[in-house]
Amino acid sequence: MSSLTLSGQPAPAASDPATPPPRTVGSRHVGRWVAAAVVVVLVLWALRSVALNPAFGWPTVAQYLGTGAVLRGLATTLWLTAATTVLGFALGIGLAAMRLSANPVLSSVSWAYVWLFRSTPLLVQLLFWYNIGALYPRLSLGIPFGPSFGSTDSVHLIGPTLAALLGLVLHEAAYAAEIVRGGILGVDAGQAEAATALGMTRARVLRRIVLPQAMRSIVPATGNMVIGTLKGTSIVSVIAVTDVLYAVQTIYNRTYEIIPLLLVATVWYVILTSLLSVGQYYVERYYARGAERSLPPTPWQRLRARVAGGAA
Repeated sequence: MSSLTLSGQPAPAASDPATPPPRTVGSRHVGRWVAAAVVVVLVLWALRSVALNPAFGWPTVAQYLGTGAVLRGLATTLWLTAATTVLGFALGIGLAAMRLSANPVLSSVSWAYVWLFRSTPLLVQLLFWYNIGALYPRLSLGIPFGPSFGSTDSVHLIGPTLAALLGLVLHEAAYAAEIVRGGILGVDAGQAEAATALGMTRARVLRRIVLPQAMRSIVPATGNMVIGTLKGTSIVSVIAVTDVLYAVQTIYNRTYEIIPLLLVATVWYVILTSLLSVGQYYVERYYARGAERSLPPTPWQRLRARVAGGAA
């Protein structure tokens, strides 16, 4: 006999505890697995083709990968990348501050600088600095429209290495200025106004409130630009700066083994960009602390979790 509820309707029958719950069946995703299998086959085919093709000259690659000339060129590439990044961002931060200034002169000069150096190819800039002696045979220090305190021959002052550094730094500063400016503008202006209302100085607001939040958008773009700078230093080989690419070019001009020597440079660029990508990941993870409740797991943590899940 069924019982009635207060509304006069029959009460729902109690579920039988002995009845098993309905079984849940996940989606099969057949198309996804077929696509994955096709991709794996294509990747294995490509790796096999590259590994077994004698035209790549892998024994020659192994022979020259750690030679002294290549390592010296690699050292030049590394210090050019580091110096360009540090000096370029130091100048870029100043340009970003000028662009955000209420002073129309400073803002206009910063805009003109960014416009000019972003509009000119890097190769043209390098060739310009390399041939600066044709425009200014002698450089002097003095008061404008006044006496000079000394002069020097620009040909001896600006050599290939300094011309490469000047071209790279001035070119990168234009992009760094826009990265920093975009990161600062991405922070809610109300936070800076609230901090100013509490009596904090503008410098302290910038250092303690704005920049820590702006770094979340600055770091990814900066990491990409540093990696681009590392590979972009290869262009200095056109003005005879002995970077890693110029080093392998010097070798294959003597041995005529062009493909294996280009692969030597490629392997080193892949290694360095991979290391920079790992560093970028951990820097981004560090600055994500204030935006997420918990930090994303590192690749090693993900691997350990999958291994533990598979073992369980």
